[in-house]
Amino acid sequence: MTPLAIVHGGHGIAHAAGRTIFVRFAIPGELVRIRVTDVNSKACRAEVVEVLAPSALRRSAPCAVFGPGGCGGCDFLHVDAPTQRSWKTEVLIESLARFAGVDVHRQFPGLHVAPLDDGDGLGWRTRIRWSAVGTTWGLHRYRSSQVVPIASCPQAVPAIAAAPQRTGDQAIAWSSADSAVTQVIDGRVVQGGSKVAVEAAGRHWRIRATGFWQVHPKLADVLADAVRQSGATSASGTWWDLYAGAGLFAWVLAAAGAEHVHAVESSPISVGDARRNLHDLPQIRVHHESVDRWLSGESAEHRATSAAVDGVVLDPPRAGAGAQVVQAICAANPETVIYIACDPVALARDLATFFQHGYRLVGLESWDSFPMTHHFETVATLKPDPGGLPIS
Repeated sequence: MTPLAIVHGGHGIAHAAGRTIFVRFAIPGELVRIRVTDVNSKACRAEVVEVLAPSALRRSAPCAVFGPGGCGGCDFLHVDAPTQRSWKTEVLIESLARFAGVDVHRQFPGLHVAPLDDGDGLGWRTRIRWSAVGTTWGLHRYRSSQVVPIASCPQAVPAIAAAPQRTGDQAIAWSSADSAVTQVIDGRVVQGGSKVAVEAAGRHWRIRATGFWQVHPKLADVLADAVRQSGATSASGTWWDLYAGAGLFAWVLAAAGAEHVHAVESSPISVGDARRNLHDLPQIRVHHESVDRWLSGESAEHRATSAAVDGVVLDPPRAGAGAQVVQAICAANPETVIYIACDPVALARDLATFFQHGYRLVGLESWDSFPMTHHFETVATLKPDPGGLPIS
């Protein structure tokens, strides 16, 4: 079988017997033998088990458990970092065209998924989760609860690349801004402190060891700068920071001059981190609430806030914000919407809803924040369209 292209999810796409086949570990143009792993009425999933005619792009993977039946944490260890970024750029362009009608080549010529550093795509992950497999540790197989034994992960920074020495069921390892290691096993801190030191956007942060922070060491700064440049350089009035996490973008908005920032987050750990890290900024109010409930008006806290909003930053989970949330944002009529996305299809679907409600896309940037995987980060900026129609 010869895959034709790389599509969303990091798969090579091919066709046979009237079905679409999504093939892991393939390179377009190769002749490969595959094993089908999953079948439904319209499509199949498969993985390469033998390369009969390899591409010139193929290389030896720098990990012993990469490949069929192995760890599911990497998709692209068999090609170099520039090739990965070119594939991700194609996926972004195709997703926006297919699901949002955006002609990227015309509206944003030269757009590409940019590198965050000059490295080879290895040794960047500052946080890693391990699961027990027997008496040792490992990482999950692709789309499976099964765990593959592994001694070290090439994605991780050297300080945390090796599996934990202590036993347990679940472990989290962090490498902090000062290169100190924090390790949590079964919810108990066994190395380091209960909070991890990180630095971003010109500010020191302390994040709970069981909390959330971007795993690429450069991504938080890059996203903070993108938010500034996308319309918050001289923020004023009232802004919403939706899916606020520990409050990085709320801080950026307040530092830029916003008079009121409402940071909305559902995770109690992240809410605690945000309130602790932003306690010196009275213009920021952190709301412990789901975004959809807060926007729906069911929340007493939301009803107590001003109805007028000048700008919105949203950083939803991988599934996207969804039509209900997007419609509620549009109903508030903000002058600027800055959407941070880690999934191009979810982004495109939400952009289509924004377009239906009279917003246009005015800015688009993307970064390879998760090398060796099919994931990447994109920031889209929207403004109301005076003509009432989307521009795409």
